[in-house]
Amino acid sequence: MSFISFALDQYRLPVFEVDDLRYQPLGGWIVTDISRDMLACLDALAMADDVTNGRAPFEPWSSENYEVSFTPDGFVFRNEWVEGDEARYSVPEIREALETYWRFLAALPERRQLVREYHPELPEWQADLLRWEEKWGRPHPYRGRLF
Repeated sequence: MSFISFALDQYRLPVFEVDDLRYQPLGGWIVTDISRDMLACLDALAMADDVTNGRAPFEPWSSENYEVSFTPDGFVFRNEWVEGDEARYSVPEIREALETYWRFLAALPERRQLVREYHPELPEWQADLLRWEEKWGRPHPYRGRLF
């Protein structure tokens, strides 16, 4: 069982619960910066995989709210808007949190009211995975492991 869990609130927005308050900033970053954006989650997973395997992240993390860095030594972020909201986590911690979040996102019911142009015949997570792979010109590093 993971140290973090996710659910939707009454507005269908992601919320989190942690076993240890040390992970509060991590949960805040995930539900704020990634939110329900599966492509952003795929980016974060790929960056975590890159640093796990000794490679620099394929792209710097882009955010309006956080300064983020993925390194082989860990994951460091700082909220640009909330003083003192910063933290450092090990690569295994960030991987576990992101993998848990991906499973949560992929299990959400489809939002049928949304019109998707890219592979609407596929579940949203599969279409976003194909879109990610097309954009970056490589298989996602989690293909065959998490999805």
